Parts: sequence; structure tokens; C-alpha cells
Amino acid sequence: MPTATDFKDYYAILGVSKTATPEEIKRVYRKLARKYHPDLNPGDNDAETKFKELNEANEVLSDPEKRQKYDRFGQHWNNPGYTEAPPPSGTNVGTTDFDQYGDFDSFINDLLGRSRRKTPTGGFDDFNGGFRSQAPAPDTEAAIALTFSEAFHGVQKRLQLDDETINVRIPAGAKPGSRIRLKGKGRPSPFSQQRGDLYLTIEVLTHPFYRFEGDNLVCDIPIRPDEAVLGAEISVPTPDGSVTMKVPKGVRSGQSLRLRGKGWTLPKGGRGDLFAKLQIVTPQDLSAIEQEYYEKIQANTSFNPRTQLEEIKL
Repeated sequence: MPTATDFKDYYAILGVSKTATPEEIKRVYRKLARKYHPDLNPGDNDAETKFKELNEANEVLSDPEKRQKYDRFGQHWNNPGYTEAPPPSGTNVGTTDFDQYGDFDSFINDLLGRSRRKTPTGGFDDFNGGFRSQAPAPDTEAAIALTFSEAFHGVQKRLQLDDETINVRIPAGAKPGSRIRLKGKGRPSPFSQQRGDLYLTIEVLTHPFYRFEGDNLVCDIPIRPDEAVLGAEISVPTPDGSVTMKVPKGVRSGQSLRLRGKGWTLPKGGRGDLFAKLQIVTPQDLSAIEQEYYEKIQANTSFNPRTQLEEIKL
């Protein structure tokens, strides 16, 4: 019979409360999976163990049905007298007797559909009174971290799943949160040895210059005050090289200019757009002539950007 020390608190492993929303669980899992991912912690056995625990916790808590069963039975799993409430009339649902589990892993394997459960008569049940000859092969969830360059261009990766090395091709244009299915690459069923599928969730590491905003690629481009006032032609980095971009007269700080076809690689081919967000940067160290001309502009300008503020009252 399992003991209290066998119990794994998946909420504590993820560091969330039992009332955490699915969105919160997903956000926390992604953050921690990136932190402890084996690719980012080579040779760190503790990080690898933590990463496996996170995956197992997420596999249960991210699935509404599995989470409900875990919440319902988890705190009572070591009580041999605990059973489910009586089923509605006309149904044929077996009771849940935790005395039949040898340890907590057996309980979790059953909760995740990884194994069958033996009935007192020697058969196997599936919670609806039917006979089941073998459990379905379990699917496996894992995360994989990519650099911006790897995600943009596509890459071949080698993954270690238990004792097996798996080669996987990540297509160009993978985005954060996208999933890749590797058919027949999951863990085998303990009964049939048939393998489930492996689902990889893509994590893209932060880039110092580019970022995603929805489906678009965005970058910040600094410009001088005179370039904002008079317009200019400036050089802008893109994923496949610098291009010349025309800045029109009178642009505002924070205004975005679109560079069509210079953004992220699209999974079905082609390119998205790159948005260059302009940031007007004032010079800190002026030469004597710059100081003189700025003073002349200040003395002779009639432009007042704060005119509307004069009407503001409480």
C-alpha cells in the first residue's frame, strides 16, 4: 500500500495554488521548463530530474479530466477504505479502492492511462464495467528550446528520451508554443509495447533585438530628432540582412513602419512582415555648432506640442 511519503504534490512542483487557472499553469510550466531544460543545463542531473517532474506535473494538471481525478483522489490515495461515491442508477462503474495500488507511481500511471488495473476477480476494468485487453499506448509531452536562428531557419535536433536518442527535424518558422507531433516516438505501453506519440512544445529563447507581437516580428529602431523632423533613409537589420528604410517627415516616437516580407518565416511558405518601431533618441553630448543650431531652433520655433494640455482641468 502506498505511504504518504510516496505522494507527489504536483501543485508544489509547479509552485502554483490548487485554484490556479489553466492559463497560469501553462505560463508557469513554460517558464520553469525553459529554466530546467537539459539543453540549457548540460550535465546537470538535478535539473534533468526537475525537468522530468515538471513534465509529469504539467501532464496531469493541464488536462481537466486528469486534474479532476488527481484533486479528487490525491489526498486520500493512501486510505484503503476510501471509494468513489455510489454511481447513478443504471450505470456500471467500479469503485476506486486505493489498496489495490502498490505505490504512488502505480496510482499515477493509472490516472494517466499508462497501465491497466486488476480487479478482485482477476480481470481488468476501464471504469465502465467493460473488459479491456490492453491499455492504449501513452503519449509523451516534452519541451524543446530553440534559438531565434534555429526557429527561423529550421534545425535538426537530437533529443534524449529515457535511454533512446531521437533525431527530430524542426521546420523553419517554428514559433513559441507551437507543437510538433512525432508519431510512434512516445513511451511504450507496459503491456503491448506499442508506442504512443511524442509531442514537442517549442520554446524560443529571447533575442536581444527581435521579438514577437502576435504573428509579427518587431524591432526597435532609434532615430535622431532631425531624422524624425526632416525624414531620412536609414539601414535596418532584418533576419536575412540589412535593408534601407525610408523614414517619412514628421514621424512620432513609437510609430511603427512596416517592412513587407521581411519578418518571420511562415510554416506554409513565404514571409511575414517586420515592424520597425521608431524611438526618437536625443543626443547627450552636443558639439558647439550643434548647441548653437538647437538654440536657434528653440528661439525661432512656433511649434508647441503641449497646446492641448492647456484645456485639461480636474
